[in-house]
Amino acid sequence: MDQVVPWSGLIALIEPHYPKGEGGRPAYPLAAMLRVHLMQNWFGYSDPAMEEALYETTLLRQFAGLGLERIPDETTILNFRRLLEKHALAAGMLEVINSYLGERGLSLRQGTIVDATLIDAPSSTKNKGKRLAKSSGLNPPG
Repeated sequence: MDQVVPWSGLIALIEPHYPKGEGGRPAYPLAAMLRVHLMQNWFGYSDPAMEEALYETTLLRQFAGLGLERIPDETTILNFRRLLEKHALAAGMLEVINSYLGERGLSLRQGTIVDATLIDAPSSTKNKGKRLAKSSGLNPPG
């Protein structure tokens, strides 16, 4: 995604509206919040699920440019989305992305992360007569 998302164009669009972090806690880098926002949309995460995924998934943290010591919480993620909505930036972002991808003959689609864990299991505990096989280690009822 680093090569197919126009990061500089998106940052330039959002930056005039992004808080500078003057007073209080320092703001998260705009690039990190933008990456978190896009991952949330790509993978369909809620705000709490996105926060949890950032803690649990190293690749997502690395993509966002974040370390474990400072992860945006669900409220920060929500506030970033509200900032985009308040200034009606979503349409402009979509236009920047689609234009950039269109120039390269690409399109953007949603995806889902699936945790496919393989486990070793017997193919069946039933024999040809549809009864539990004695070798299954299970006791047949009755």
